[in-house]
Amino acid sequence: MKKNKCSFCGRDEDQVPVLLNGLDGFICSDCVEQANNVLKEIRPHSKQASGPKDFSKLKPIDIKKHLDEYVIGQDDAKKSLAVAVYNHYKRISTQSDNNVEIEKSNIILVGETGTGKTLLAKTIAKFLDVPFAMVDATVLTEAGYVGEDIESLLVRLLQATDYNVERAEQGIVFIDEIDKIARKGDNPSITRDVSGEGVQQGLLKLLEGSVVNVPPQGGRKHPEQKMIAVDTKNILFICGGAFEGIQKIIARRLNTHTVGYGVKEKNQNIDKNNFLQYIAPQDLRSFGLIPEIIGRLPVLTHLNPLDRNALRSILTEPKNALIKQYIELFRIDGIELSFTDETYDFIVDKAIEYKLGARGLRSICEAIMLDVMFEYPSKNVKSLVIDKELAEKHFAQTELNHILNA
Repeated sequence: MKKNKCSFCGRDEDQVPVLLNGLDGFICSDCVEQANNVLKEIRPHSKQASGPKDFSKLKPIDIKKHLDEYVIGQDDAKKSLAVAVYNHYKRISTQSDNNVEIEKSNIILVGETGTGKTLLAKTIAKFLDVPFAMVDATVLTEAGYVGEDIESLLVRLLQATDYNVERAEQGIVFIDEIDKIARKGDNPSITRDVSGEGVQQGLLKLLEGSVVNVPPQGGRKHPEQKMIAVDTKNILFICGGAFEGIQKIIARRLNTHTVGYGVKEKNQNIDKNNFLQYIAPQDLRSFGLIPEIIGRLPVLTHLNPLDRNALRSILTEPKNALIKQYIELFRIDGIELSFTDETYDFIVDKAIEYKLGARGLRSICEAIMLDVMFEYPSKNVKSLVIDKELAEKHFAQTELNHILNA
């Protein structure tokens, strides 16, 4: 009787662990594993990459319309982001005929916590279908100190593309908490500033655009590994930070001249509830960012604090609104979930009371819904209404309520 053989290595079926049958041949499990190892070696160096969307059809207005579906308000920040991103990818997808070199439009977003900085960056990267990496600046330190190297920003981007260098070189990096690496004073430090000025100096070459040797597994634990060269000239950097206390710097600058004609009238036109709308590059310098890094972040925009109407809209209107998520979760269990308007008002009131921003809405909703989500999947009910009385009862029993009122 003729035995089946592997079409690749030629061994009989009784000489291999498993022999897989195909249309016109066979392959053994050993050959499958060997082929998989070869693919793993080839894939990181693959140059086949799909770039961003076709910007000949996609305009800044289209980008903003998409952001409007997921982010409530913040029109100024959306316009700035849409124009900067559009110009950036137009710059790398076309060549200028006039020998004019167009520089990058890196962006810095300034806004209180929970106003949507991270959400804006994530939404725009997903919409453009480009690689996206989010890094917390608080973990970055100078080389030689405990923490992460500056190059770890690019490691995350490479990982997002399965180490496809060409695709990574057209990605977006969001550096969160950029304000945490500000130096403590307005004067340059004469000593080592482990997580402040030194990190800012290290970021300069990445923001401006240069070829950086990136250790694919992290630089400090595997010094013998082969480096990957990444050109950052086409990588868009978006920086975000709350810059706690910068309102005082802005207020001081706006009220510098306290004596003279017209001063009182000028001060009356200033909205003292939202000083961030008057932010200028010199305020970032006074806060502790070095002038070189401010110059490499030319697009400066702010996010407005969320008022009651904005928080109310965030609950229900976006495509991925919190309430829609809970309704979908219960729909999967066959339960029709609904909320009363008074419940929405209660959730918003608590978020404003505790100054938690949009993130606070999620925390409060989770506190209210915990017992409901625990009990009702096991009950034989078809519908459930969350009214204000039920919301108040569940929220009062939660650990979050005790912590916030401590």
